[in-house]
Amino acid sequence: MPDKVRATLEQAAELLGATVNQFVVQTAYQEAQRVVERESVIRLSQKDARKVLALLDHPPKPNKRLRNAVKEFKGTVRA
Repeated sequence: MPDKVRATLEQAAELLGATVNQFVVQTAYQEAQRVVERESVIRLSQKDARKVLALLDHPPKPNKRLRNAVKEFKGTVRA
């Protein structure tokens, strides 16, 4: 690890009253939580959320392509 990186980690850890290991683990954990939330939560505008809810309340009739996909799915999957 470059000296500059090590020195920065040591300084940050010291400022927080932690060991370098504690600082690195805590920081990595916080970043991991942020990544998991970012990748697992879908954010919609109010307009888009209203559209999704309207489609759930009143779904469109299945078109031919969807009906064919369902037939193909039922033909390949055993339930």
